[in-house]
Amino acid sequence: MSATIIDGKAFSAKIRGRVAEEVAALKRDHGLVPGLAVVLVGADPASEVYVRSKGRKTVEAGMESFEHRLPAETTEADLLALVEKLNTDPAVHGILVQLPLPKHMNADAVINAIDPAKDVDGFHISNVGLLGTGQKAMVPCTPLGCLMMLRDHLGDMSGKEAVVIGRSNIVGKPMAHLLLGESCTVSIAHSRTKDIEEVVRRADIVIAAVGRPGMVKGAWIKPGATVIDVGINRIDAGDGKTRLVGDVDFDEAREVAGAITPVPGGVGPMTIACLLANTVTAACRANGLPEPEGLTV
Repeated sequence: MSATIIDGKAFSAKIRGRVAEEVAALKRDHGLVPGLAVVLVGADPASEVYVRSKGRKTVEAGMESFEHRLPAETTEADLLALVEKLNTDPAVHGILVQLPLPKHMNADAVINAIDPAKDVDGFHISNVGLLGTGQKAMVPCTPLGCLMMLRDHLGDMSGKEAVVIGRSNIVGKPMAHLLLGESCTVSIAHSRTKDIEEVVRRADIVIAAVGRPGMVKGAWIKPGATVIDVGINRIDAGDGKTRLVGDVDFDEAREVAGAITPVPGGVGPMTIACLLANTVTAACRANGLPEPEGLTV
């Protein structure tokens, strides 16, 4: 029997709908409009598309969208000055500096200059530390999206065995902390893990975030496991065309898993939905208001 396909497009639309409801209530009851500032340095084509999409979805949800586009030759000092200005702007509740930055800039220094309360990407060292110690933090968008999908599909995850494949600061490590917070038994597997197939085969929940197309085979999956594929890899499809695939061999895994996210159309759409959710959460925290249910950890 084939796995249930977890539809990220449909679920992200539901989350964005919830965000829009919360925004409408904040406007109506408190005269508060959450604001998201996105900073783009240079003209990386993929970043351009992503920033446009973020701006559109922000406005659709009823929020204020502030876009700051800077030339690639902007100095780090000028970027830091803009970040400081946004930190002190009461209309801005979330700040996102689009990565990658030009090579002459220190991305860590820029990210750590953002007010942690406005760090809707969840990359500031303070938020990393808060998440790692189980305290209230801004949670990185992609892992938060994965967690929302898992909660929606599985409900209580207490006691389940989870394996995160990949140890990046953006997905792998925060994902492991979130799963620990759900009382899962968590392993992080990576390129040096011995007998990785056996490690993965124990898991009730598999999160693949390693950036290698089709690495996780169907034979690695425990029958009935829930598989969340974070990978987005562009591969040759012949005739000069390309196509997107995940880190999991989808056709093999869907024959074994209980549920699986596709690529594209799985985790990807959740990232922007969670960015909007984080902005609403930040606006509520900044104004001493209750956090919206179902949009945060």
